[in-house]
Amino acid sequence: MRLVRFNDDRLGLLTDDGIVDVTDRLGLETNDPLREYATRDLDASEFSDADADYDRGEVRIESPVRRPGKVIAAPLNYENHVEEALADKDIVTQEWFTIEDKGYFLKAPSSVAGPDDGIEVPFSDRRVDHEIELAFVMGEDVKDIDSDDVWDAILGYTILLDVSVRGDQDRSNRKSYDTFTIIGPCVATPDEIDDPHDLEMELQLNGETRQQENTGEMIYSCADIVEYASIGATIEAGDVITTGTPEGVSAITGGDTIDAEIESVGSMVVDVTERDLSFEDVDVEKSQLNE
Repeated sequence: MRLVRFNDDRLGLLTDDGIVDVTDRLGLETNDPLREYATRDLDASEFSDADADYDRGEVRIESPVRRPGKVIAAPLNYENHVEEALADKDIVTQEWFTIEDKGYFLKAPSSVAGPDDGIEVPFSDRRVDHEIELAFVMGEDVKDIDSDDVWDAILGYTILLDVSVRGDQDRSNRKSYDTFTIIGPCVATPDEIDDPHDLEMELQLNGETRQQENTGEMIYSCADIVEYASIGATIEAGDVITTGTPEGVSAITGGDTIDAEIESVGSMVVDVTERDLSFEDVDVEKSQLNE
């Protein structure tokens, strides 16, 4: 199955013919139907052969999970991106470490948006980069889980664009602006994926291929990331885990268009806009304490 959230919190099955709306069929009641689906003993597959209720082009595709409790991200997780980062001073600042060195990092749930929301670049005078990543949504709560047991706890796989402002600020700060975590277009359940570590992924910027890699080149597997993260935190159903990006990251600006595709998962087109705001013009005065 390919589960998709659309049109103000409807949950559907994305098929070759369009979208089958399963919201009412499954009795889903919350504004975050995929998280609700993950926490209940439900099976949408019985509706896979139903006639489509909508054409894909007539609906608004939203992030599969409206507001995950956590977005857990692996840092440099492809050898070629490690080399790229070390060679680029704009990337390497505070970003040269892997999970083994410094652990994972978190992105704000409020940064999550869908492909039809687009990316809004906040500053015209700071470099902002695209990063395509294979991500997945957890289907159950886990804690201190062994990597061999992780696979049964994954609800499904998706595409994530990890957007990043470069600079000296904390990593989670620079990666947590609104719209800086684009997820979509769907969550492909594990039965759709032969091997999550053998998927071709590609990102094109304005029609030019910038990132192209097979997920088999990850340093740490999907299961490794969950095992490590679950040592310190309970990973909950609906949480999003993302696995790092390969080489080829580059700057984006207003007016750009990103085409992102991962084999067996799906594809999405994301437009980039830009706010009329300069980072250098942001003047935050320190509070006068102890006066």
